[in-house]
Amino acid sequence: MRRRDFLKNTALASGAFLIPSFLKPLEVLAADQLTSQRNLVIIQLSGGNDGLNTVIPYGMDAYYQKRNTIAIKPQELIKLNDLQGLNPNMEALREIYDQGWMNIINSVGYPNPDRSHFRSMDIWQTASKSDEYLTTGWIGRFLDANCQDCQNPYTAIEVDDSLSLALKGKNQKGIAVKDPARLYSSTREPFFKELLSSHDDHLNEDNLGYLYKTMIETQSSAAYIQNTSKTYNNSFEYPQTAFGNQLKTVSRFINSGLKTRVYYVSLSGFDTHTGQLEQQGRLLKQYSEGLAAFLKDLRGTGKLDQTLVLTFSEFGRRVEQNASNGTDHGTANNLFLFGGKLSKPGFFNDAPDLANLDNGDLKYKVDFREVYATVLSKWLQVNNEGILDRGFSGLDLV
Repeated sequence: MRRRDFLKNTALASGAFLIPSFLKPLEVLAADQLTSQRNLVIIQLSGGNDGLNTVIPYGMDAYYQKRNTIAIKPQELIKLNDLQGLNPNMEALREIYDQGWMNIINSVGYPNPDRSHFRSMDIWQTASKSDEYLTTGWIGRFLDANCQDCQNPYTAIEVDDSLSLALKGKNQKGIAVKDPARLYSSTREPFFKELLSSHDDHLNEDNLGYLYKTMIETQSSAAYIQNTSKTYNNSFEYPQTAFGNQLKTVSRFINSGLKTRVYYVSLSGFDTHTGQLEQQGRLLKQYSEGLAAFLKDLRGTGKLDQTLVLTFSEFGRRVEQNASNGTDHGTANNLFLFGGKLSKPGFFNDAPDLANLDNGDLKYKVDFREVYATVLSKWLQVNNEGILDRGFSGLDLV
């Protein structure tokens, strides 16, 4: 197809240009123009992970009373203290916890919680109020506020084929890169080279100019990411899972010296309405083994102290199990931080109170935006007020 026929046959006139997903992430920023030199890795557990069967309050009778068939027996779990322990499928994180590289924050949530997967995930990704609808993500606004004049893409990368709302700002956005070599190869195909060969005539046109600018930046980003990341040969052994491969890719990016400060990965399947024990156990094993390999890898290369990992899910589950040996959508949940520079390893706060519920759900004690504020101000070293839209004091986490 000729270039002009290609442009004519797209929905460009309406602004809905149909381009491959690897071209959609649009503009991103360059890390050398940011003040922080630290790495932030965000892990999203999609579907609403059951926090009570992840960090288990085995010292509370109410846990066993309300979960008579799916409760984890005390002799099976990984005891961390006299009250709480980890799911037995998280054995790989036992050493991580013992090394002081793990922080557990209980009862994290927000006022007036929403039980919809999509709406609650939007709230977490945008850091909005429950009745507020934002079109930019909290990382995207971090990019907007701290890199207005950045010229080079690639400082916020999602290891996936599409970009999450969390990484989309008004003017700056992250880029989605699942396979650097494939992205590079795709942007070097003759078809795209022909499209870009005569772009100068269109740069001043709103839709065409935006398109060409996007394609030029994507091509440049693909070359930089591929050529830089291939300089590091990662020989550390990771589990052969999709999640493990995502974190191995992040490790390659970090260890190759890629000028990226925020990485985003996800693991889905946590909507456990039925048969929860097996399904959640399998996912927690993948999560724990992949993450443990990643942290040990960074420890070996001297990058662990420069890296902070944040794990969240859009909501927890109901305290009482349902009739299908599963759990339904709940509210507050636990949140994990990992890294070599945690100020308070172990448990940050008390276990959730199972005797004081809100209509069968856990009451939140920590607003998730306080965690974000801490990450922004104390780790990425920027002013969080303009990003989170109101002042949060932060927590003693890093």
